[in-house]
Amino acid sequence: MTVVVREETVEVQGASLHLRLSGPESGPTVLLLHGGRFSSQTWHDLGTLDHLAAAGLNVVAIDLPGFGASTAGDADAETFLVALIEALSLHRPVVVSPSMSGRFAFPLMISAPELVAGWVPVAPVGVAGSAARLPADLPALIVWGDADAVIPIEQAEVLAAALPLAERLTLAGASHPAYLDEPEAFHHALIGFCHRVGSAP
Repeated sequence: MTVVVREETVEVQGASLHLRLSGPESGPTVLLLHGGRFSSQTWHDLGTLDHLAAAGLNVVAIDLPGFGASTAGDADAETFLVALIEALSLHRPVVVSPSMSGRFAFPLMISAPELVAGWVPVAPVGVAGSAARLPADLPALIVWGDADAVIPIEQAEVLAAALPLAERLTLAGASHPAYLDEPEAFHHALIGFCHRVGSAP
């Protein structure tokens, strides 16, 4: 299967956002966020866009406001993802949120969980202040590297306690951006989770 990655720009909350899109629009949607040192280019370089698209998923990777090729605008982390999902007419995406992007994802999961099919937090920031407010029935795949020196794996236990239905993927020897160290295991688990909980439009 030949995978085509399309690049687009959309305006949300005054920010000009750069997007990378791939996969069939008829498939379950996956929204890929990124950590503070990265952008949507990371998912392209890692092959994530290709792997997910080849598995029949509709993939949307964004440069968050002020990162990559996106401008900062007046984006508000508390409401940004709700506005983005509306602007792109995304049908209940699975949201993948590594590290820094937790500050965008936690508000969405707490205030509007009905907008998503599931959540894949990858050692996200904000666990201590937000985990207790998460809906207990939120489908999730909690991903962590057991050699994470930035956000200790003990935080994964806190998140798992708040999400009793969550699946866990602990990557042995992996660092904070665990998907970079173990991409094959990460992609396999992510694709499986998306097909289990995702819903096509």
